[in-house]
Amino acid sequence: MISLQGPQGAVDTACLEGQGPLDPATVWIDLDDPSAEEAAAVERGTGLRVPSRAALSEVESSSRLRRNRNGLSLSTPMVTFDRADFSLKPLGFVLTREHLLTVRFHDLRAFATVKKRIAEQDDKATTSTQVFLLLVEELVDSLADALEEMSADLDALSTRIFDFDVSARPGARKDDATAPKRRDLALRRLLRSIGRQGKALAKVRASLLGLGRIVPFVKDECGELLHAEEKPRFDTLSRDIASLDEFETRLSETLQFQLDAALGLINIEQNNAFRILTVVSVVGVPPTLIASMYGMNFKNMPELSWTYGYPYGLALIAISALIPLIFFRVKGWI
Repeated sequence: MISLQGPQGAVDTACLEGQGPLDPATVWIDLDDPSAEEAAAVERGTGLRVPSRAALSEVESSSRLRRNRNGLSLSTPMVTFDRADFSLKPLGFVLTREHLLTVRFHDLRAFATVKKRIAEQDDKATTSTQVFLLLVEELVDSLADALEEMSADLDALSTRIFDFDVSARPGARKDDATAPKRRDLALRRLLRSIGRQGKALAKVRASLLGLGRIVPFVKDECGELLHAEEKPRFDTLSRDIASLDEFETRLSETLQFQLDAALGLINIEQNNAFRILTVVSVVGVPPTLIASMYGMNFKNMPELSWTYGYPYGLALIAISALIPLIFFRVKGWI
């Protein structure tokens, strides 16, 4: 889909559909998942080469940040901001003296916000660099909002980990807290939640890294195009991105701490299982020894002729099993 924007707001795209020249009022050409025909129409109308999705997905810095004869070609991975599908998709900019061309493959709230601000004349957008600054500022704000939401999610996740109690779940019975299957399921859910948060943070980190490289590159390469009031905005953006990067690092450290805590809970559960097996094996040794001793078929066994020999043997087996249990209970091992 093609969207044209000028200083006063949206511009009719009929000029491109009719294979004519671009409307002179156009400053920003936005391509949202463009088809081959739409890309060709923009190239005819502007003389700019529209980068393909494959080209925008290149990972080398030289491919993501470069100057060509028309201007600057920039690209970065950008998160989708969709909590159901938090993925990365390429975002491209072609910045020239006259126009800003953006190529994206998913909806971004920042783009809709900037279009609304331009239409309502809330911000000055008469040049390509001014529109570029507005877009990057909104993208940084969106990433900041995403990190704030992740911080709240990590706080809730921390509560789940350090107040781990299956019986506290709504609808759970009191005896559910000792049900191994339910505890295992709860721990699996914790690990899945930690994994999802880790994947989301990694994608936000990639987006911040891409923007963090683009901003100083554009400032250095477009120094002669920038107005006096625009240069401080680039510096502010760089500081904001650096602060978000630090915040993301702290969240990653918190997530790693929570992962260690969750693995510690799993180790405790495993130790409990091994402790039960150990107690059972120790308790079973004395009765087994007594039963095997009286199971020997020797002719001269005094207890063989006892009237109460069988009850005596059963009582001896029971007592030999109870003594280790009482000992473990006194020691606090069970």
